[in-house]
Amino acid sequence: MTPADAYAELVRRSKELGVLNSCAATLAWDQQTYMPPGGAGLRGEQMAFLAALAHQKFTDPKVGELLAAVEGSDLVADSESDAAANVRELRRGYDRATKLPQSLVEELARVTTAAQQAWERAKKANDFPSFRPHLEKVVGLKRQEADAVGFTAHRYEALLEEYEPGTTVAELKELFAGLTRDLVPLVRRIADSPTKPDRSLLEREYPVDRQKVFAEAAAVAVGFDFAAGRLDTTSHPFCSGMGPGDCRITTRYNPRFFPEAFFGVLHETGHALYEQNLPAEHFGTPLGVACSFGVHESQSRLWENQVGRGRPFWDHFFPRLKQTFPAALAGVGPDAFHLAVNDVRPSLIRVEADEATYNLHIALRFELELALLSGDLAVADLPGAWNERFQALLGLPVPDDTRGCLQDIHWSFGGIGYFPTYTLGNLYAAQLMAAARRDLGAESLAADFRRGEFVRLKDWLVANVHRHGQRHRAGELCRRATGAALSPQPFLSYLAEKYAGLYRAC
Repeated sequence: MTPADAYAELVRRSKELGVLNSCAATLAWDQQTYMPPGGAGLRGEQMAFLAALAHQKFTDPKVGELLAAVEGSDLVADSESDAAANVRELRRGYDRATKLPQSLVEELARVTTAAQQAWERAKKANDFPSFRPHLEKVVGLKRQEADAVGFTAHRYEALLEEYEPGTTVAELKELFAGLTRDLVPLVRRIADSPTKPDRSLLEREYPVDRQKVFAEAAAVAVGFDFAAGRLDTTSHPFCSGMGPGDCRITTRYNPRFFPEAFFGVLHETGHALYEQNLPAEHFGTPLGVACSFGVHESQSRLWENQVGRGRPFWDHFFPRLKQTFPAALAGVGPDAFHLAVNDVRPSLIRVEADEATYNLHIALRFELELALLSGDLAVADLPGAWNERFQALLGLPVPDDTRGCLQDIHWSFGGIGYFPTYTLGNLYAAQLMAAARRDLGAESLAADFRRGEFVRLKDWLVANVHRHGQRHRAGELCRRATGAALSPQPFLSYLAEKYAGLYRAC
């Protein structure tokens, strides 16, 4: 078989796997939106079957033979060619997958399906003990996964590799230590400022039906294609890209807190824009997959915060918001509203956290995940450890586990190693937005937003991020898009400038 024939067969098999994985994604979306509670057992078996089938197909020794036939050939001589990128990432995935026993893959799918249902019930009932045995199983299986894959310094790195290839625990420890060192005093200075946002204006009555219409309109304005997607409700918002022409986003509505659904929709729309603008012709291959979870998070955080909490955005949308909610916003001006949606104060819930305190929530989860995975922290002791560290980082007592260690879905689906990508996403978002302002003109871009026009920014992101898929690793993609390696400085500078203008005390 020639290298060209081997590569063609690799692509065929990869695309077949892409279709199979999209079937699993559709079932996972249904599980979080419309599946009746009684379907959990069967859904677990369905997910285990699909996971096993995908694992069998990907770890077929023939895949290894095909990769070997292409590697070293002229097809991959150009490291930036389609073939070179696909073969590099397929090799990385194949080597990882072949280290995992099929029985472990099946059991993870089965256990995490049940765990997600148990988590949802436990969260509603503030009942950590009922979730504890499920989480113990998940943590045990993720330890097995890390040991099977192998690691150098810490088990955590074996799991982190799935989300952010090449990132180390040492790098993350240094990153979080630096951010915590800079963010805690920033939050303190804001708290000491005489400027106090009126948060109560966001906690008035905002009818859910009108919230839905307004959020959908904003999603369309920034570029979400509802002919190729939909918006539904769930207990923990997410975006699921099934493939070309089908991207689902979800949110949750709170009639007494406007930002919860609106900024959640903007966040998931950012993810969806990435999914909807990946090159469709490469679906099922690495070139049709997002670069990394951190880069994916950069897109959601960019639209939610860099754009959605900016004054130019609300110069356009606030008059429409007042028309939609005249009673709630009677007597409220744009300055007061803009300040309210940029209120900085420690809060219990990560997804409702402001930009200054958000990464402290992630630092907490990163520390606890390290301890859980290493065995230094028993699952039974998680609530107490959470509450103690939360008090130290954010200065708030945690009143119950629903607003504490049960608030996130991630551990129930086995997403240990996922949380740090949120902070990496914040850093990428700030650096990408600074580059976009440089390339497109900061004032010109702000003028676009005031007119409700977002296409130039979206097109810049498509050209510099979305269309590349996994052609480059995250660090290289960042360097090419922004001209510099990833750094916390653009994010810290952005916060300092923003809050100096809002609070006049930073």
